[in-house]
Amino acid sequence: MKGKQPVRPQTCSNSSHYGAGHEKLTWRDRLPGYFINISSILFMFGVTCAAVFSVIIYRITISALMAMSPDPEVKSNVRVTVTATAVIINLVVILILDEIYGMVAAWLTELEIPKTETNFEERLILKAFLLKFMNAYAPIFYVAFFKGRFAGRPGDYVYVFNDYRMEECAPGGCLIELCIQLSIIMLGKQLIQNNIFEIGIPKLKKLCRTLKDKERAPKEIVEQPGRRQQWHLDYDLEPFDGLTPEYMEMIIQFGFVSLFVASFPLAPLFALLNNVIEIRLDAKKFVTELRRPDAVRAKDIGIWYNILSGLGKFSVIINAFVISFTSDFIPRLVYQYMYSETGTMHGFINHTLSYFNVSNFKPGTVPSISGLGKDITVCRYKDYREPPWSTEAYQFSKQYWSVLAARLGFVILFQNLVITMSMLVAWVIPDVPKNISEQLKKEKTLLVDVFLNEEKEKLQLIQSLFSKDLTQEQQEEVQVSDQTSLPLQQTHPGPVLPAPSPASTAPRTRPRAASFSQFTRQMSMSPRSDITQHTAV
Repeated sequence: MKGKQPVRPQTCSNSSHYGAGHEKLTWRDRLPGYFINISSILFMFGVTCAAVFSVIIYRITISALMAMSPDPEVKSNVRVTVTATAVIINLVVILILDEIYGMVAAWLTELEIPKTETNFEERLILKAFLLKFMNAYAPIFYVAFFKGRFAGRPGDYVYVFNDYRMEECAPGGCLIELCIQLSIIMLGKQLIQNNIFEIGIPKLKKLCRTLKDKERAPKEIVEQPGRRQQWHLDYDLEPFDGLTPEYMEMIIQFGFVSLFVASFPLAPLFALLNNVIEIRLDAKKFVTELRRPDAVRAKDIGIWYNILSGLGKFSVIINAFVISFTSDFIPRLVYQYMYSETGTMHGFINHTLSYFNVSNFKPGTVPSISGLGKDITVCRYKDYREPPWSTEAYQFSKQYWSVLAARLGFVILFQNLVITMSMLVAWVIPDVPKNISEQLKKEKTLLVDVFLNEEKEKLQLIQSLFSKDLTQEQQEEVQVSDQTSLPLQQTHPGPVLPAPSPASTAPRTRPRAASFSQFTRQMSMSPRSDITQHTAV
Protein backbone atom coordinates (compact mmCIF):
# COMPACT_ATOMS: atom_id res chain seq x y z
CA MET A 1 0.00 0.00 0.00
CA LYS A 2 1.47 3.32 -1.05
CA GLY A 3 1.99 5.94 1.61
CA LYS A 4 1.64 9.63 1.21
CA GLN A 5 4.65 11.01 -0.61
CA PRO A 6 6.43 14.02 0.92
CA VAL A 7 6.00 17.32 -0.88
CA ARG A 8 9.19 19.01 -2.02
CA PRO A 9 9.87 22.31 -0.19
CA GLN A 10 10.42 24.07 -3.52
CA THR A 11 6.72 23.63 -4.37
CA CYS A 12 5.41 25.14 -1.10
CA SER A 13 4.58 28.79 -0.74
CA ASN A 14 3.27 31.06 2.00
CA SER A 15 1.35 33.25 -0.40
CA SER A 16 -2.05 34.25 0.92
CA HIS A 17 -3.49 34.04 -2.59
CA TYR A 18 -3.12 30.24 -2.69
CA GLY A 19 -3.39 29.54 1.00
CA ALA A 20 -0.77 28.96 3.65
CA GLY A 21 1.83 26.37 2.71
CA HIS A 22 0.39 25.35 -0.67
CA GLU A 23 0.68 26.69 -4.18
CA LYS A 24 -1.41 25.58 -7.11
CA LEU A 25 0.45 25.55 -10.40
CA THR A 26 -1.62 25.44 -13.56
CA TRP A 27 -0.51 24.23 -16.98
CA ARG A 28 0.16 27.86 -17.91
CA ASP A 29 2.69 28.10 -15.10
CA ARG A 30 4.42 24.87 -16.13
CA LEU A 31 4.36 25.50 -19.90
CA PRO A 32 7.55 27.67 -20.00
CA GLY A 33 9.46 25.00 -18.07
CA TYR A 34 8.30 22.25 -20.42
CA PHE A 35 9.20 24.36 -23.45
CA ILE A 36 12.68 25.03 -22.10
CA ASN A 37 13.09 21.33 -21.30
CA ILE A 38 12.19 20.12 -24.78
CA SER A 39 14.24 22.75 -26.57
CA SER A 40 17.25 22.16 -24.31
CA ILE A 41 17.15 18.39 -24.81
CA LEU A 42 16.95 18.83 -28.58
CA PHE A 43 19.84 21.29 -28.39
CA MET A 44 21.91 18.75 -26.45
CA PHE A 45 21.11 16.12 -29.06
CA GLY A 46 22.39 18.57 -31.64
CA VAL A 47 25.59 19.09 -29.64
CA THR A 48 26.15 15.34 -29.56
CA CYS A 49 25.59 15.02 -33.31
CA ALA A 50 27.93 17.97 -33.89
CA ALA A 51 30.63 16.23 -31.84
CA VAL A 52 30.20 13.05 -33.89
CA PHE A 53 30.33 15.04 -37.14
CA SER A 54 33.51 16.79 -35.95
CA VAL A 55 35.16 13.43 -35.43
CA ILE A 56 34.03 12.41 -38.93
CA ILE A 57 35.70 15.50 -40.36
CA TYR A 58 38.83 14.64 -38.42
CA ARG A 59 38.84 11.12 -39.86
CA ILE A 60 38.34 12.36 -43.41
CA THR A 61 41.07 15.02 -43.23
CA ILE A 62 43.63 12.79 -41.50
CA SER A 63 42.93 9.98 -43.97
CA ALA A 64 43.48 12.37 -46.90
CA LEU A 65 46.71 13.77 -45.42
CA MET A 66 48.16 10.35 -44.64
CA ALA A 67 47.17 9.02 -48.06
CA MET A 68 49.22 11.79 -49.70
CA SER A 69 52.30 10.95 -47.64
CA PRO A 70 55.24 9.60 -49.65
CA ASP A 71 56.09 7.12 -46.87
CA PRO A 72 54.65 3.69 -47.80
CA GLU A 73 54.41 2.62 -44.14
CA VAL A 74 52.20 5.60 -43.34
CA LYS A 75 49.96 4.80 -46.29
CA SER A 76 49.60 1.17 -45.24
CA ASN A 77 48.52 2.10 -41.69
CA VAL A 78 46.08 4.87 -42.54
CA ARG A 79 42.91 3.04 -41.57
CA VAL A 80 44.21 1.61 -38.27
CA THR A 81 45.73 4.91 -37.16
CA VAL A 82 42.69 6.99 -38.03
CA THR A 83 40.28 4.54 -36.42
CA ALA A 84 42.22 4.29 -33.15
CA THR A 85 42.76 8.04 -32.72
CA ALA A 86 39.17 8.86 -33.65
CA VAL A 87 37.83 6.39 -31.08
CA ILE A 88 40.03 7.90 -28.35
CA ILE A 89 38.75 11.37 -29.23
CA ASN A 90 35.19 10.04 -29.08
CA LEU A 91 35.89 8.57 -25.64
CA VAL A 92 37.22 11.88 -24.28
CA VAL A 93 34.23 13.78 -25.68
CA ILE A 94 31.82 11.25 -24.15
CA LEU A 95 33.42 11.57 -20.70
CA ILE A 96 33.27 15.38 -20.80
CA LEU A 97 29.70 15.59 -22.09
CA ASP A 98 28.53 13.03 -19.52
CA GLU A 99 29.42 15.37 -16.66
CA ILE A 100 27.84 18.35 -18.41
CA TYR A 101 24.64 16.46 -19.23
CA GLY A 102 24.26 15.35 -15.61
CA MET A 103 24.23 18.97 -14.40
CA VAL A 104 21.95 20.06 -17.25
CA ALA A 105 19.44 17.30 -16.44
CA ALA A 106 19.25 18.42 -12.79
CA TRP A 107 18.73 22.05 -13.82
CA LEU A 108 16.00 21.17 -16.32
CA THR A 109 14.19 19.04 -13.75
CA GLU A 110 14.15 21.95 -11.29
CA LEU A 111 12.43 24.09 -13.92
CA GLU A 112 9.50 21.66 -14.07
CA ILE A 113 8.84 22.12 -10.32
CA PRO A 114 7.84 18.51 -9.52
CA LYS A 115 5.57 18.24 -6.51
CA THR A 116 7.06 15.18 -4.78
CA GLU A 117 10.56 13.79 -4.40
CA THR A 118 9.54 10.67 -6.33
CA ASN A 119 8.39 12.72 -9.33
CA PHE A 120 11.57 14.77 -9.18
CA GLU A 121 13.78 11.68 -9.15
CA GLU A 122 11.91 9.95 -11.97
CA ARG A 123 12.06 13.01 -14.24
CA LEU A 124 15.72 13.56 -13.45
CA ILE A 125 16.56 9.94 -14.24
CA LEU A 126 14.65 10.02 -17.53
CA LYS A 127 16.38 13.20 -18.75
CA ALA A 128 19.83 12.05 -17.68
CA PHE A 129 19.32 8.68 -19.35
CA LEU A 130 18.17 10.20 -22.65
CA LEU A 131 21.13 12.59 -22.79
CA LYS A 132 23.74 10.03 -21.74
CA PHE A 133 22.28 7.36 -24.00
CA MET A 134 22.60 9.67 -26.99
CA ASN A 135 26.08 10.71 -25.94
CA ALA A 136 27.43 7.18 -25.38
CA TYR A 137 25.92 5.40 -28.39
CA ALA A 138 25.84 8.07 -31.12
CA PRO A 139 29.37 7.28 -32.47
CA ILE A 140 28.60 3.55 -32.41
CA PHE A 141 25.30 3.99 -34.21
CA TYR A 142 27.06 6.03 -36.88
CA VAL A 143 29.62 3.31 -37.60
CA ALA A 144 27.00 0.54 -37.48
CA PHE A 145 24.28 2.01 -39.69
CA PHE A 146 25.40 5.22 -41.44
CA LYS A 147 29.06 4.98 -42.35
CA GLY A 148 29.52 4.23 -46.04
CA ARG A 149 25.77 4.35 -46.78
CA PHE A 150 25.89 7.87 -48.24
CA ALA A 151 29.35 7.90 -49.84
CA GLY A 152 28.01 7.67 -53.39
CA ARG A 153 29.61 5.73 -56.24
CA PRO A 154 32.54 6.27 -58.62
CA GLY A 155 31.82 9.31 -60.76
CA ASP A 156 29.19 10.58 -58.31
CA TYR A 157 30.84 10.68 -54.89
CA VAL A 158 29.56 12.77 -51.97
CA TYR A 159 32.03 15.45 -50.86
CA VAL A 160 32.28 17.37 -47.59
CA PHE A 161 33.09 21.08 -48.03
CA ASN A 162 33.60 20.35 -51.74
CA ASP A 163 37.10 19.02 -51.04
CA TYR A 164 36.96 15.84 -48.97
CA ARG A 165 35.18 12.70 -50.03
CA MET A 166 32.80 11.08 -47.56
CA GLU A 167 34.42 8.14 -45.79
CA GLU A 168 33.58 4.55 -46.63
CA CYS A 169 33.85 1.23 -44.83
CA ALA A 170 36.77 -1.11 -45.34
CA PRO A 171 36.51 -3.65 -48.18
CA GLY A 172 35.47 -6.24 -45.61
CA GLY A 173 32.70 -4.05 -44.23
CA CYS A 174 32.23 -1.94 -41.09
CA LEU A 175 31.76 -4.83 -38.66
CA ILE A 176 35.44 -4.99 -37.62
CA GLU A 177 35.59 -1.22 -37.15
CA LEU A 178 32.38 -1.36 -35.11
CA CYS A 179 33.93 -4.02 -32.89
CA ILE A 180 37.08 -1.92 -32.35
CA GLN A 181 35.12 1.24 -31.56
CA LEU A 182 32.73 -0.53 -29.20
CA SER A 183 35.52 -2.26 -27.29
CA ILE A 184 37.60 0.90 -26.81
CA ILE A 185 34.64 3.06 -25.73
CA MET A 186 33.19 0.43 -23.42
CA LEU A 187 36.45 -0.53 -21.73
CA GLY A 188 37.70 3.04 -21.53
CA LYS A 189 34.44 4.35 -20.09
CA GLN A 190 34.30 1.59 -17.47
CA LEU A 191 37.96 1.94 -16.51
CA ILE A 192 38.12 5.74 -16.35
CA GLN A 193 34.62 6.87 -15.40
CA ASN A 194 33.32 3.91 -13.39
CA ASN A 195 36.51 3.03 -11.50
CA ILE A 196 39.09 5.82 -11.42
CA PHE A 197 36.62 8.69 -11.11
CA GLU A 198 34.63 6.93 -8.37
CA ILE A 199 37.68 6.75 -6.11
CA GLY A 200 39.64 9.79 -7.26
CA ILE A 201 36.89 12.44 -7.28
CA PRO A 202 35.68 11.83 -3.67
CA LYS A 203 39.31 11.97 -2.46
CA LEU A 204 39.92 15.25 -4.29
CA LYS A 205 36.70 16.78 -2.94
CA LYS A 206 37.58 15.68 0.58
CA LEU A 207 41.05 17.21 0.26
CA CYS A 208 39.69 20.50 -1.10
CA ARG A 209 37.09 20.74 1.65
CA THR A 210 39.71 20.08 4.32
CA LEU A 211 41.99 22.79 2.92
CA LYS A 212 39.13 25.30 2.77
CA ASP A 213 38.17 24.59 6.38
CA LYS A 214 41.75 25.18 7.51
CA GLU A 215 41.99 28.45 5.59
CA ARG A 216 38.70 29.83 6.92
CA ALA A 217 39.33 29.30 10.62
CA PRO A 218 42.97 28.49 11.34
CA LYS A 219 42.79 29.91 14.86
CA GLU A 220 39.72 27.96 15.86
CA ILE A 221 41.34 24.64 15.18
CA VAL A 222 42.71 23.38 18.45
CA GLU A 223 44.65 20.20 18.56
CA GLN A 224 42.90 18.03 21.08
CA PRO A 225 44.87 15.35 22.85
CA GLY A 226 44.00 11.83 21.93
CA ARG A 227 42.14 10.46 18.96
CA ARG A 228 39.36 12.44 17.25
CA GLN A 229 35.80 11.28 17.68
CA GLN A 230 34.15 9.19 14.95
CA TRP A 231 31.55 11.83 14.09
CA HIS A 232 34.34 14.32 13.42
CA LEU A 233 35.94 11.87 11.02
CA ASP A 234 32.59 11.15 9.33
CA TYR A 235 31.92 14.85 8.84
CA ASP A 236 35.11 15.17 6.79
CA LEU A 237 33.84 12.58 4.30
CA GLU A 238 32.00 13.35 1.06
CA PRO A 239 28.17 13.56 1.36
CA PHE A 240 26.19 10.70 -0.17
CA ASP A 241 24.40 11.83 -3.36
CA GLY A 242 22.13 8.83 -3.87
CA LEU A 243 22.23 5.70 -5.99
CA THR A 244 21.32 7.35 -9.29
CA PRO A 245 24.95 7.44 -10.58
CA GLU A 246 25.42 3.78 -9.67
CA TYR A 247 22.25 2.76 -11.48
CA MET A 248 23.18 4.89 -14.50
CA GLU A 249 26.55 3.13 -14.82
CA MET A 250 24.87 -0.28 -14.84
CA ILE A 251 22.23 0.85 -17.36
CA ILE A 252 24.83 2.21 -19.80
CA GLN A 253 26.90 -0.94 -19.37
CA PHE A 254 23.81 -3.06 -20.00
CA GLY A 255 23.29 -1.11 -23.22
CA PHE A 256 26.84 -1.83 -24.39
CA VAL A 257 26.39 -5.51 -23.62
CA SER A 258 22.94 -6.01 -25.13
CA LEU A 259 22.62 -3.53 -28.00
CA PHE A 260 25.74 -4.51 -29.98
CA VAL A 261 26.60 -7.94 -28.65
CA ALA A 262 26.37 -9.33 -32.19
CA SER A 263 29.39 -7.23 -33.23
CA PHE A 264 31.37 -7.63 -29.98
CA PRO A 265 30.62 -11.01 -28.36
CA LEU A 266 33.24 -10.48 -25.63
CA ALA A 267 31.30 -7.52 -24.18
CA PRO A 268 29.52 -9.64 -21.50
CA LEU A 269 32.84 -11.08 -20.33
CA PHE A 270 34.46 -7.66 -19.95
CA ALA A 271 31.33 -6.39 -18.19
CA LEU A 272 31.52 -9.27 -15.72
CA LEU A 273 35.18 -8.60 -14.96
CA ASN A 274 34.45 -4.90 -14.51
CA ASN A 275 31.59 -5.63 -12.10
CA VAL A 276 33.74 -7.97 -10.00
CA ILE A 277 36.32 -5.19 -9.60
CA GLU A 278 33.74 -2.45 -9.10
CA ILE A 279 32.04 -4.33 -6.25
CA ARG A 280 35.18 -3.99 -4.15
CA LEU A 281 35.79 -0.40 -5.22
CA ASP A 282 32.22 0.59 -4.36
CA ALA A 283 32.53 -1.13 -0.98
CA LYS A 284 35.72 0.82 -0.24
CA LYS A 285 34.10 4.05 -1.44
CA PHE A 286 30.99 3.64 0.72
CA VAL A 287 33.01 2.69 3.81
CA THR A 288 35.98 5.08 3.64
CA GLU A 289 35.08 7.96 1.29
CA LEU A 290 31.35 8.71 1.76
CA ARG A 291 29.18 9.56 4.71
CA ARG A 292 26.68 7.02 5.90
CA PRO A 293 23.61 7.15 3.60
CA ASP A 294 20.12 7.66 5.02
CA ALA A 295 17.94 4.56 4.85
CA VAL A 296 14.87 5.10 2.66
CA ARG A 297 12.16 2.51 2.14
CA ALA A 298 11.45 1.68 -1.52
CA LYS A 299 8.94 -0.71 -3.06
CA ASP A 300 11.10 -1.49 -6.12
CA ILE A 301 13.76 0.12 -8.32
CA GLY A 302 11.20 2.49 -9.81
CA ILE A 303 11.66 3.86 -13.32
CA TRP A 304 14.90 1.92 -13.75
CA TYR A 305 12.88 -1.26 -14.37
CA ASN A 306 11.05 0.39 -17.28
CA ILE A 307 14.35 1.58 -18.74
CA LEU A 308 15.86 -1.90 -18.49
CA SER A 309 12.79 -3.45 -20.07
CA GLY A 310 12.83 -0.92 -22.91
CA LEU A 311 16.55 -1.48 -23.53
CA GLY A 312 16.00 -5.24 -23.66
CA LYS A 313 13.31 -4.92 -26.34
CA PHE A 314 15.28 -2.29 -28.26
CA SER A 315 18.39 -4.48 -28.26
CA VAL A 316 16.54 -7.20 -30.18
CA ILE A 317 15.83 -4.78 -33.04
CA ILE A 318 19.35 -3.31 -33.02
CA ASN A 319 21.05 -6.71 -33.14
CA ALA A 320 18.76 -7.79 -35.97
CA PHE A 321 19.80 -4.73 -38.00
CA VAL A 322 23.49 -5.25 -37.14
CA ILE A 323 23.38 -8.86 -38.37
CA SER A 324 21.39 -8.08 -41.51
CA PHE A 325 22.77 -4.69 -42.63
CA THR A 326 26.23 -4.29 -41.08
CA SER A 327 27.56 -7.79 -41.70
CA ASP A 328 27.62 -9.85 -44.92
CA PHE A 329 25.55 -12.65 -43.41
CA ILE A 330 22.43 -12.02 -45.50
CA PRO A 331 24.21 -11.27 -48.83
CA ARG A 332 26.13 -14.52 -48.49
CA LEU A 333 22.94 -16.52 -47.88
CA VAL A 334 21.19 -14.84 -50.81
CA TYR A 335 24.09 -15.60 -53.15
CA GLN A 336 24.42 -19.20 -51.99
CA TYR A 337 20.76 -20.11 -52.37
CA MET A 338 19.68 -17.86 -55.28
CA TYR A 339 22.63 -17.04 -57.56
CA SER A 340 25.34 -19.64 -56.98
CA GLU A 341 25.43 -22.32 -59.66
CA THR A 342 27.15 -24.84 -57.41
CA GLY A 343 25.39 -23.93 -54.14
CA THR A 344 28.68 -22.77 -52.58
CA MET A 345 30.31 -19.41 -51.87
CA HIS A 346 32.58 -19.68 -54.89
CA GLY A 347 32.28 -16.44 -56.90
CA PHE A 348 30.68 -14.41 -54.10
CA ILE A 349 33.22 -11.55 -54.26
CA ASN A 350 32.76 -11.19 -58.01
CA HIS A 351 28.99 -11.16 -57.46
CA THR A 352 29.19 -8.19 -55.06
CA LEU A 353 31.27 -6.03 -57.45
CA SER A 354 29.79 -3.74 -60.07
CA TYR A 355 31.33 -2.30 -63.26
CA PHE A 356 32.31 1.32 -63.89
CA ASN A 357 33.60 2.97 -67.06
CA VAL A 358 36.53 5.25 -66.18
CA SER A 359 35.48 7.67 -68.95
CA ASN A 360 32.48 8.63 -66.78
CA PHE A 361 34.65 10.29 -64.15
CA LYS A 362 33.98 13.98 -63.67
CA PRO A 363 36.80 16.33 -64.76
CA GLY A 364 39.40 16.67 -62.05
CA THR A 365 38.30 13.57 -60.15
CA VAL A 366 40.19 10.90 -62.10
CA PRO A 367 42.44 8.99 -59.67
CA SER A 368 46.08 8.37 -60.38
CA ILE A 369 46.65 5.14 -62.32
CA SER A 370 50.43 5.24 -62.49
CA GLY A 371 51.96 1.78 -62.57
CA LEU A 372 48.74 0.14 -63.75
CA GLY A 373 49.01 1.03 -67.46
CA LYS A 374 46.99 3.49 -69.52
CA ASP A 375 44.71 1.06 -71.28
CA ILE A 376 42.27 0.62 -68.31
CA THR A 377 38.72 1.37 -69.38
CA VAL A 378 36.61 -0.49 -66.78
CA CYS A 379 37.07 -0.87 -63.02
CA ARG A 380 35.12 -2.69 -60.31
CA TYR A 381 33.65 -1.37 -57.04
CA LYS A 382 31.60 -2.94 -54.25
CA ASP A 383 27.91 -2.33 -54.85
CA TYR A 384 24.86 -3.84 -56.52
CA ARG A 385 24.39 -1.58 -59.58
CA GLU A 386 23.74 -1.99 -63.29
CA PRO A 387 26.80 -1.97 -65.61
CA PRO A 388 27.54 1.08 -67.82
CA TRP A 389 26.38 -0.72 -70.97
CA SER A 390 22.90 -1.29 -69.49
CA THR A 391 19.91 0.90 -70.40
CA GLU A 392 19.69 1.88 -66.68
CA ALA A 393 23.38 2.44 -66.11
CA TYR A 394 24.55 2.71 -62.51
CA GLN A 395 21.07 2.19 -61.08
CA PHE A 396 20.40 -0.36 -58.37
CA SER A 397 20.20 -3.86 -59.81
CA LYS A 398 17.77 -6.68 -59.09
CA GLN A 399 20.34 -8.28 -56.81
CA TYR A 400 20.29 -5.16 -54.62
CA TRP A 401 16.54 -5.33 -54.14
CA SER A 402 16.70 -9.08 -53.49
CA VAL A 403 19.31 -8.59 -50.78
CA LEU A 404 17.36 -5.67 -49.28
CA ALA A 405 14.15 -7.72 -49.14
CA ALA A 406 16.03 -10.61 -47.51
CA ARG A 407 17.55 -8.25 -44.94
CA LEU A 408 14.20 -6.73 -43.98
CA GLY A 409 12.61 -10.17 -43.84
CA PHE A 410 15.38 -11.36 -41.54
CA VAL A 411 14.82 -8.37 -39.22
CA ILE A 412 11.11 -9.12 -38.95
CA LEU A 413 11.65 -12.86 -38.49
CA PHE A 414 14.45 -12.43 -35.95
CA GLN A 415 12.51 -9.87 -33.90
CA ASN A 416 9.33 -11.92 -33.71
CA LEU A 417 11.20 -15.15 -33.02
CA VAL A 418 13.21 -13.68 -30.13
CA ILE A 419 10.21 -11.92 -28.59
CA THR A 420 8.13 -15.11 -28.87
CA MET A 421 10.87 -17.15 -27.23
CA SER A 422 11.25 -14.59 -24.42
CA MET A 423 7.50 -14.68 -23.78
CA LEU A 424 7.58 -18.49 -23.79
CA VAL A 425 10.46 -18.58 -21.32
CA ALA A 426 8.68 -16.03 -19.10
CA TRP A 427 5.57 -18.22 -19.16
CA VAL A 428 7.46 -21.48 -18.47
CA ILE A 429 9.62 -19.99 -15.72
CA PRO A 430 7.37 -17.96 -13.39
CA ASP A 431 8.66 -14.97 -11.49
CA VAL A 432 7.78 -16.68 -8.19
CA PRO A 433 8.66 -20.41 -7.82
CA LYS A 434 5.80 -22.83 -7.30
CA ASN A 435 6.79 -23.89 -3.78
CA ILE A 436 7.04 -20.26 -2.67
CA SER A 437 3.64 -19.40 -4.19
CA GLU A 438 2.09 -22.42 -2.40
CA GLN A 439 3.68 -21.33 0.87
CA LEU A 440 2.27 -17.83 0.39
CA LYS A 441 -1.19 -19.29 -0.18
CA LYS A 442 -0.90 -21.34 3.01
CA GLU A 443 0.14 -18.26 4.95
CA LYS A 444 -2.83 -16.33 3.59
CA THR A 445 -5.16 -19.19 4.56
CA LEU A 446 -3.74 -19.26 8.08
CA LEU A 447 -4.13 -15.49 8.37
CA VAL A 448 -7.76 -15.72 7.28
CA ASP A 449 -8.40 -18.45 9.88
CA VAL A 450 -6.77 -16.35 12.60
CA PHE A 451 -8.90 -13.32 11.66
CA LEU A 452 -12.09 -15.43 11.65
CA ASN A 453 -11.31 -16.85 15.09
CA GLU A 454 -10.66 -13.38 16.45
CA GLU A 455 -13.95 -12.14 15.03
CA LYS A 456 -15.78 -15.10 16.59
CA GLU A 457 -14.23 -14.37 19.97
CA LYS A 458 -15.20 -10.71 19.70
CA LEU A 459 -18.78 -11.67 18.82
CA GLN A 460 -19.02 -14.04 21.79
CA LEU A 461 -17.64 -11.36 24.10
CA ILE A 462 -20.18 -8.82 22.84
CA GLN A 463 -23.04 -11.30 23.32
CA SER A 464 -21.94 -12.03 26.89
CA LEU A 465 -21.74 -8.32 27.67
CA PHE A 466 -25.22 -7.73 26.25
CA SER A 467 -26.66 -10.62 28.29
CA LYS A 468 -25.14 -9.17 31.48
CA ASP A 469 -26.62 -5.74 30.76
CA LEU A 470 -30.07 -7.27 30.14
CA THR A 471 -29.95 -9.19 33.46
CA GLN A 472 -28.97 -6.07 35.37
CA GLU A 473 -31.85 -4.08 33.87
CA GLN A 474 -34.36 -6.78 34.78
CA GLN A 475 -33.11 -6.85 38.38
CA GLU A 476 -33.35 -3.07 38.62
CA GLU A 477 -36.98 -3.18 37.36
CA VAL A 478 -37.90 -5.81 40.01
CA GLN A 479 -36.34 -3.71 42.77
CA VAL A 480 -38.21 -0.59 41.66
CA SER A 481 -41.54 -2.47 41.56
CA ASP A 482 -40.93 -3.86 45.09
CA GLN A 483 -40.17 -0.41 46.46
CA THR A 484 -43.38 1.07 45.00
CA SER A 485 -45.59 -1.79 46.31
CA LEU A 486 -44.52 -1.37 49.96
CA PRO A 487 -45.99 2.18 50.48
CA LEU A 488 -49.21 1.13 48.85
CA GLN A 489 -49.62 -1.74 51.32
CA GLN A 490 -49.02 0.62 54.29
CA THR A 491 -51.55 3.30 53.19
CA HIS A 492 -54.25 0.86 52.05
CA PRO A 493 -54.37 -2.05 54.42
CA GLY A 494 -56.13 -5.03 53.01
CA PRO A 495 -56.65 -8.64 53.74
CA VAL A 496 -53.69 -10.56 54.97
CA LEU A 497 -52.02 -12.47 52.17
CA PRO A 498 -51.02 -16.01 52.66
CA ALA A 499 -47.41 -16.75 53.39
CA PRO A 500 -45.31 -17.49 50.38
CA SER A 501 -44.63 -21.07 49.62
CA PRO A 502 -41.16 -22.49 49.85
CA ALA A 503 -41.01 -22.66 46.10
CA SER A 504 -41.66 -18.93 45.75
CA THR A 505 -38.95 -18.07 48.31
CA ALA A 506 -36.37 -20.00 46.34
CA PRO A 507 -33.75 -17.85 44.52
CA ARG A 508 -34.71 -16.69 41.05
CA THR A 509 -33.17 -18.62 38.23
CA ARG A 510 -30.99 -16.72 35.70
CA PRO A 511 -32.92 -15.95 32.52
CA ARG A 512 -31.67 -17.38 29.23
CA ALA A 513 -29.41 -15.00 27.31
CA ALA A 514 -31.06 -13.55 24.26
CA SER A 515 -29.47 -13.92 20.88
CA PHE A 516 -27.53 -11.05 19.34
CA SER A 517 -30.23 -10.27 16.74
CA GLN A 518 -33.06 -10.40 19.28
CA PHE A 519 -31.21 -8.16 21.65
CA THR A 520 -30.46 -5.57 19.00
CA ARG A 521 -34.18 -5.46 18.05
CA GLN A 522 -35.17 -5.07 21.70
CA MET A 523 -32.57 -2.46 22.49
CA SER A 524 -33.34 -0.41 19.38
CA MET A 525 -36.62 0.63 21.04
CA SER A 526 -35.12 1.23 24.49
CA PRO A 527 -33.54 4.51 25.70
CA ARG A 528 -30.09 2.88 25.57
CA SER A 529 -30.27 2.14 21.86
CA ASP A 530 -27.17 4.25 21.18
CA ILE A 531 -24.95 1.65 22.90
CA THR A 532 -26.41 -1.16 20.82
CA GLN A 533 -26.07 0.78 17.58
CA HIS A 534 -22.45 1.55 18.31
CA THR A 535 -21.69 -2.09 19.04
CA ALA A 536 -23.45 -3.25 15.88
CA VAL A 537 -21.35 -0.97 13.77
